[in-house]
Amino acid sequence: MTYVALYLVAIVAANLTVAAFGPNTTIINAFVLIGLDLTARDNLHDAWHGRGLAWKMAALIGAGSALSWLINRDAGQIALASMLAFGAAAVADTLVYQILRERAHMVKVNGSNVISAAVDSMIFPTVAFGGFMPAVVLGQLAAKVLGGLVWSMILRPARTGTRVDKLSKQP
Repeated sequence: MTYVALYLVAIVAANLTVAAFGPNTTIINAFVLIGLDLTARDNLHDAWHGRGLAWKMAALIGAGSALSWLINRDAGQIALASMLAFGAAAVADTLVYQILRERAHMVKVNGSNVISAAVDSMIFPTVAFGGFMPAVVLGQLAAKVLGGLVWSMILRPARTGTRVDKLSKQP
């Protein structure tokens, strides 16, 4: 439930700040908020795999866009762009994450984040602002990949049975 809340708060905050301040905020949002969403999405993938992953992610993406629009009706175009971009990015992320499923957690998360960040970065600004913006696309891509890396370290699942874990349990 924590990842669902993080995901929704981050996407709504990102959508509302872009609606209020325009394209200049997208790169900062990409690092702080969208990097968080891409990484939280992978943790939700693990939790929901085989238990309604596709429909739960679709509902979550739709809810984030709907909440953005309900809070600020002027954010409609941003909410639509967000829904389309996150929907396409989720499909790409799922495919890559599944291909990398046997790899280490950090490889799966960051490998899938690169692809989903690329998809999201192409679609979002193009739909949100009505045209292709190469500098924004490249800036967002770099920020999402770097932000995803930082968030993957912060949200990394605790590993049990490691040497450090065993040492910390000694009297």
